[in-house]
Amino acid sequence: MTRHPIVVAITGASGAAYATRLLQILAQFERPVHLTISPSGAEVLRHECAVEVDLQRFDAGPLGVAHDAIVYHHYQDFMAPIASGSFLTGGMVICPCSGSTLSSVAHASSTNLIQRAADVHLKERRRLILVPRETPLSLGQLENMKTACQYGAVILPAMPGWYHGVDSLQDLIDFVVARILDQLEIPHELMRRWGET
Repeated sequence: MTRHPIVVAITGASGAAYATRLLQILAQFERPVHLTISPSGAEVLRHECAVEVDLQRFDAGPLGVAHDAIVYHHYQDFMAPIASGSFLTGGMVICPCSGSTLSSVAHASSTNLIQRAADVHLKERRRLILVPRETPLSLGQLENMKTACQYGAVILPAMPGWYHGVDSLQDLIDFVVARILDQLEIPHELMRRWGET
């Protein structure tokens, strides 16, 4: 299993709890993380998780993660290492992935660091996992998902299953995070798998 860092981007779709839990689990596994957050992503964190994030003076503490577990990059910093294919990573997760970010990824339109890093992962044939959380879906969104998938991205909608024994909201959050970790080939015990007792 590679120990290259995981790139995590948080954008302005609902479902910020998935992102915070993913960051906490990656930190527990002592997996290096390079994080970037869009302004809309910061707003959703504030609204849904009561987490205040200053994009200029980032502090990982409110996310429940030690400061040294995350390398933060401003979403407009195209000089960040994750903007280059020469910077090796173990994959990238955009969680949650907004419709506008999905569209930019599908059409290779890089107007910020999040979109550029996603484009880099596609061109380098590295794992890119998009976690949309929208319903219902428009034809345009479905077409963008199809296009991104054809380019090599994994479309992993935040659709938690119920077969693993759900006792709490945390179980549903962990289901989606577990599926993300599976795609990154990071071992975990967040959920009971189908067929396990």
